[in-house]
Amino acid sequence: MALTKTQRRTRIRQRIRKKVSGSTNIPRLSVFRSNKEIYAQLIDDVSGNTLAAASSLDKDISKEGTKSDIAKAVGSALAKKATEAGMEVCAFDRGGYLYHGRVKALAEGAREGGLKF
Repeated sequence: MALTKTQRRTRIRQRIRKKVSGSTNIPRLSVFRSNKEIYAQLIDDVSGNTLAAASSLDKDISKEGTKSDIAKAVGSALAKKATEAGMEVCAFDRGGYLYHGRVKALAEGAREGGLKF
């Protein structure tokens, strides 16, 4: 039986999560993408805490431009919050999505903002 799109993404996500985990020193940059919005957070998997988060719903992120432009702005906003909290290195978790389009734009925005991964 064929898998649905969600089931396929869940399997890929589990495969990624086996290899990528975050700590206090190197948090995991987790990405969630819905049809309209994009969310990113830096997670310490050891203690189970979210250290920093940004999304396209935040007030300081403009809704101008394409979804990819907005994703790039979310990435740079997250990088700014992370550097203010003293984090500069993270592990990227694409969440089962292809590294393409909005996910790639968010990653590039985070890199330009100063995060290393």
